[in-house]
Amino acid sequence: MKTRGFEVVKGYEDKGINLPVRKTKYSAAYDVEAAEDIIIPKYYPGIKPTLIPTGLKAYCKEDECFLLLNRSSGPKKGFLMANSVGLVDYDYYGNENNDGHFYFAYFNCSDHDIEVKKGDVIGQVLFMKYLTVDNDNAKGIRTGGFGSTDK
Repeated sequence: MKTRGFEVVKGYEDKGINLPVRKTKYSAAYDVEAAEDIIIPKYYPGIKPTLIPTGLKAYCKEDECFLLLNRSSGPKKGFLMANSVGLVDYDYYGNENNDGHFYFAYFNCSDHDIEVKKGDVIGQVLFMKYLTVDNDNAKGIRTGGFGSTDK
């Protein structure tokens, strides 16, 4: 029985995607690599964040989620996560719009464009258990992919 983990999303099966790993025995999060070469342009007012594809989806238990986090070295390299922390829900896995493909959304706060190469570590994933309140009665069903709950 699967508990939590990573899989390659549809369309990336033959692209040499590495599944995330923890680098040390006591690391809390899994390092995630870029699935493609991409340029993150330097920031200017009005620019949209650059979505960096991972080629991955992640699964977890129903009472868990996972967080997309910047690396500690990210800001000194110019990487600034557009949403500070990305939260991905249990029911995002395998959704019909994008198979659960998760991306990292970055702004570049350096004075030059940043070139990200396929295989560069771009962020981390941390799995988390979450709690609900006594009178919680949410019954909605996910009907889309990235940003679908903000329709």
